[in-house]
Amino acid sequence: MKHFDTLIIGGAVMGSSSAYWLSENPDYDGNVLVVEPDSTYAQSSTALSEASIRHQFSQPVNIKLSMFATEFFTNFYDHVQVNGEAPELPFHETGYLFLASEDGMENLKDNHEIQKKCGAEVALLSTSEIKKRFPYMNTDDLEGGSLGIRNEGTLDAFSLMQGFKIRARHNGVEYLNNRVVSLNIDKNKNLVNEVKLDSGEVISCSRVINCAGPRAKWVAKMARLELPVEPRIRAAFVFDCREVLGGQTLPLTIDPSGVHVRTDPPHFLAGAPPPNDLEVDPDDFKVRGEEWQENIWPVLAHRIPAFEKIKVVSSWAGHYAYNTLDQNAIIGSSKILPNFFFCNGFSGHGFQQSPGVGRGLSELITYGEFRSLDLSELSYDRVLNNEPFLEKAVI
Repeated sequence: MKHFDTLIIGGAVMGSSSAYWLSENPDYDGNVLVVEPDSTYAQSSTALSEASIRHQFSQPVNIKLSMFATEFFTNFYDHVQVNGEAPELPFHETGYLFLASEDGMENLKDNHEIQKKCGAEVALLSTSEIKKRFPYMNTDDLEGGSLGIRNEGTLDAFSLMQGFKIRARHNGVEYLNNRVVSLNIDKNKNLVNEVKLDSGEVISCSRVINCAGPRAKWVAKMARLELPVEPRIRAAFVFDCREVLGGQTLPLTIDPSGVHVRTDPPHFLAGAPPPNDLEVDPDDFKVRGEEWQENIWPVLAHRIPAFEKIKVVSSWAGHYAYNTLDQNAIIGSSKILPNFFFCNGFSGHGFQQSPGVGRGLSELITYGEFRSLDLSELSYDRVLNNEPFLEKAVI
């Protein structure tokens, strides 16, 4: 029977980041196996994400995770290159613009103060300042907004994941195209000691990291642990607008209604949480066209009148691994099963947190503690104690 010190379930951006950081850590002396059922990653949350990064969160730990990601992305080539080659990771700095009506402005101001204290480059804007920068925008029903001045925008999620994976494999990490179907727990030691694969093969391991994205709760159930994470569908609609928007480039703009829209040259991209935002089957990737017609387009046309005459050119749907407790990541092990590690529940902001979370898990596994950035507020303990650690700025 083969044995691996660390077995990672799920090989998309979180699984590959965790593998990368373990393999880069000179103090980690074990081997690593990543088990991923879809070697194309075509239906992974990574590949189907809108691949954006922002520093505008309500919790300092989330701001700091994104700030570290900005540093990592800036030097991406140096971090992941193998024999002088690495995937390109171009960054399109457009910023995020959170818009607020009167009843949401206080929350925006509170978040702004937290962001500034963490060193984020953000600005509170009055409606007149919004209108000056973005004259194509209707501000009549707004009280103000918060704009990311630097280090917010979009990248290529697939390239990020490939960079992690290529370097990790170069460092000796093994990838296996298979699916974990069960875990065996040593009842005397209360530790996971084996995993069974869909192929029938059984692999011995010293620890497991759950990086199964929207399917994470079913992996947790194999370990007899409850995880408040479920797949929730999110659609993206790419549309064309013939009228040129005069003024600054449209940032990723979040309307008070929850609809968001951004420049996606030569088009635009929009989305929103469904009106009935409930768990879906993890194999459900159906785009609900009525969401566009009934919920998204009317908001776009109201906020930016030029969007009254637009045409959808493409669309797709993916999943959030949605943490129903508090929309925040769950990182680390449980005292119930100390060698089963969670890396779950990112609720739509996993792409930008992957560098910092992978680094944190590497430290926790190697040293028994977080060293670079304390992620203990994101521990599984709050699930056991039913103590939400709420992130207010979830799109």
